[in-house]
Amino acid sequence: MSMVTTPEECNCFAVRAAARHITQVYDQLLAPAGLRTTQFSILAKLKRLGPLTINRLARDMVIDRTTLGRNILPLERDGLIRIEATPSDRRAKALHLTKAGEKRLQAAHERWSEAQGRFETTFGPRRAAELRKILRAVVASEFGPAGDGSAAFANR
Repeated sequence: MSMVTTPEECNCFAVRAAARHITQVYDQLLAPAGLRTTQFSILAKLKRLGPLTINRLARDMVIDRTTLGRNILPLERDGLIRIEATPSDRRAKALHLTKAGEKRLQAAHERWSEAQGRFETTFGPRRAAELRKILRAVVASEFGPAGDGSAAFANR
């Protein structure tokens, strides 16, 4: 096995640097709609799947609960999501997309599409699709913190 000697050769560094770079573009384009990339993703996930518990959403998005919490607070404050106890377990909290959240998501979708288009124009639709496939495979793989269960989320 070869030794990685510089941060530029580190897989984690390369993926995180690319993620920050891409996120900056998406955040810039989504800003006029009043959303950041992660917030857009939360609203889109709730639109697609319906109400989700905080734990389920955190697992699906491969994000820790603390970071998710920081992202949902402004969404709740702005009336874009509603947080309620679940009927089956009053201690568990479920996130619901509100009508205002649906409208904001719809307004932001055009800007998100622009970001997607810029990425695909720059890298080509085939390479973009291959990249998404590889990144989903990483998330679905056994590579990850011990016991994180990431492989359970392969097709999300």
